[in-house]
Amino acid sequence: MRTLSEITAALDDLYPRRWAEAWDRVGLVCGRGGNSVRRVLCVVDVVPETVIEAIEADCDLIVAHHPLLLRGVSSLDPAADYKGDLVHTLIESGMGLYVAHTNADVADPGVSDALADRLGLLDLRPLRPLDGAEHHGTGRGVGRIGRLPETLTLAELVALAADRLPRTVWGVRAAGDPDRRISTVAVCGGAGDAYLADAVEAGANAYLTADLRHHPASEHLARSGPALIDAAHWATERPWLDTVAERLSLLVEDVRVSDIDTDPWTIHQKPGVH
Repeated sequence: MRTLSEITAALDDLYPRRWAEAWDRVGLVCGRGGNSVRRVLCVVDVVPETVIEAIEADCDLIVAHHPLLLRGVSSLDPAADYKGDLVHTLIESGMGLYVAHTNADVADPGVSDALADRLGLLDLRPLRPLDGAEHHGTGRGVGRIGRLPETLTLAELVALAADRLPRTVWGVRAAGDPDRRISTVAVCGGAGDAYLADAVEAGANAYLTADLRHHPASEHLARSGPALIDAAHWATERPWLDTVAERLSLLVEDVRVSDIDTDPWTIHQKPGVH
């Protein structure tokens, strides 16, 4: 049986903390290194529902993508905020918490590789490669770009994405000519409008990501950029959980993936439809 320190070391090898953005908070959040790890739950978000899921499954460790404590706090009073309550719950349950966020985004394979695999993209390369000798030629970087096995229309690609990605109330929406022929697709798990210019430079016919905002999307389309496909943030990052679970299964016998939809949007109705 592996200890938490051993699992942490393995995750640090897969997703080195130095790869994370300076503002990010990754690595071990809580848990004693000598504790045994028999069962792990992989989640996108550390929220009350996923913590309850881990407790009910008698897990010893949660591996999460999004940090619970991203910004500085001065108190973990469980009565004052749900985050303090969750930290107390984890510690009182003897459960560890480990986070791999932007360091998992740029890894190879990382978050966007798992998203690209859902679409069946081939010949993947980074949308924005990481700088520096350490990363040169490694395939590490933000996002991925690849080719479809066969050319699709934009409408067909949207239908494929809706079928292959986890279902959410948000769904999958797109901007562009439905009949546009798509052979090269860029993807970025999570919020990706910062990489619109990279998708243009890479020669993508379409770019799939999450959290696209009105003005950046509108200006991108006015400049005749690639078609845009916007999915729920959670849905674009959930596929990575299968990747990290597969890696962890080499060390821990029971590794589970949470399918609790933690996307915050729960109602979607078109105007005039009752």
